[in-house]
Amino acid sequence: MVGHLMGTTDDARQLCVIGAAQHTVRDGDAPEPLLSWEQRAREAAAVAGVEHVLAQVDSLQVVYCQSWPYDDPAGRLATALGAAPRHILYSGIGGTTPQDLVNDTARSMQRGECELALVCSAEALATVRAAKKSGVRLPWSHRKSSPFPWEPPHQSELAHEVVQAWETFPLWDTARRAKRGTPLADDAREAATMMAAMSVVAAGNPHAWRPQAWDADAVGTPTPDNRYVGWPYTKREVAVMDVDMSAALLLATREKADALGVSEDRRLYLSGWARAEDPATIAERQDMSRSAAMAVVGKHALARAGIGLDDIDAFDLYSCFPSSLRLACDALGLALDDPRGLTVTGGLPYAGGPASGYLTHAISTAFEALNHTTRRTMVTGVGMHMAKHVAAVWSSVPGAPPTIGEHDTLQAEVDADQPRRHVLTTWSGPATVCAYTVAHGRDGAAQQGLLVLDTESGRALARVQRADLLADAEATELVGQAVTVTTDGKRNQANW
Repeated sequence: MVGHLMGTTDDARQLCVIGAAQHTVRDGDAPEPLLSWEQRAREAAAVAGVEHVLAQVDSLQVVYCQSWPYDDPAGRLATALGAAPRHILYSGIGGTTPQDLVNDTARSMQRGECELALVCSAEALATVRAAKKSGVRLPWSHRKSSPFPWEPPHQSELAHEVVQAWETFPLWDTARRAKRGTPLADDAREAATMMAAMSVVAAGNPHAWRPQAWDADAVGTPTPDNRYVGWPYTKREVAVMDVDMSAALLLATREKADALGVSEDRRLYLSGWARAEDPATIAERQDMSRSAAMAVVGKHALARAGIGLDDIDAFDLYSCFPSSLRLACDALGLALDDPRGLTVTGGLPYAGGPASGYLTHAISTAFEALNHTTRRTMVTGVGMHMAKHVAAVWSSVPGAPPTIGEHDTLQAEVDADQPRRHVLTTWSGPATVCAYTVAHGRDGAAQQGLLVLDTESGRALARVQRADLLADAEATELVGQAVTVTTDGKRNQANW
């Protein structure tokens, strides 16, 4: 293992979930997020079965909320709960965020800085969207606009307006498909079959946003109700963010759980975790068909829990798009149709993808599933454009205390495995396609293509506008295609 590691942690300070709650509102009339945070926190405390436990929390943390900008989100929640925690935090954004907060809390607990913590998330994006559509002004409280915690992308991505995840995540899948030599139709069928299996899980999840099972044809076939978004993905293969969902996790050290009288069989222990990053700039990644960071975090999370992949009973792999699932399975050495399944919730396209808060729901679902058959669950998260990665092993039994990196240098292992490519802001001349996608509009028509290109001087991005070329890109394998690139000094255009 790379990096300096602490010795075995004190068993008494191992983090566990002692209460969890989640809720979904489907009628487009959700309460404001502050109220949802409070409600879920109180419900999680009730699950723990300890009176006045919220007044005892040392740490109160709130996942960034895109639905409403509060002046002091975590502070307002503390006041509502009658809590006076020593540590208050309002997070940044990203699909790894809830597990990152939990991991940081585990480290604090190991250092003796914290015994009891609360992590909450809530989005009411469906209600906000409905209000805007009808011209209604929501009467929610304590509004104060603030800058969105956005990480500025590389200049090449800014110039080519590469912003939306639905346009970047298909890139990894097209590169993976080409490397494997899989025909386009077969690859699309594989993705639809994988996603359809997740929808079956969502159909049995009372908290799912779309509790409906679809077969592979219904998921993967483009129709007016299921148009392509970023080809080759249809709407039913991408995360649905405009949801009204909230969740809360009550976390304690094992010693504190004992003191509170929480039954041992009602605890979910954090047994191992790891975090690392792939390049934030899309074109920097040497091999766009895989994720070096996913492989590193998966391996180390399992090793730190002292178990192997076969010891996991259930998975919840981050499923914003098919590529995040397929690259995770590749990294872990897990079959796409593993009988244990890839999700406990039903995944972001079906259970719902509430912005940065999804993992609070995944962990809550793992907690709710505590029983003798599901003893260990692996949860993963993906942030930004397939750049940030986290993996965690959750267990119904404490087992051996995990060995955790104090100053984790797993990033060096990732960078050594996959050096970064030089990215050009502009390029003119010959190039070869290494990944691509086609963006579709709300009317279902192809609008423009996005190419990642290999050139003699480095990597470059380019747009494709011609309708005949867009049709060709969706009908034949474009990876490996020679193209000619022109530039106006700001944006590159490709033709072939």
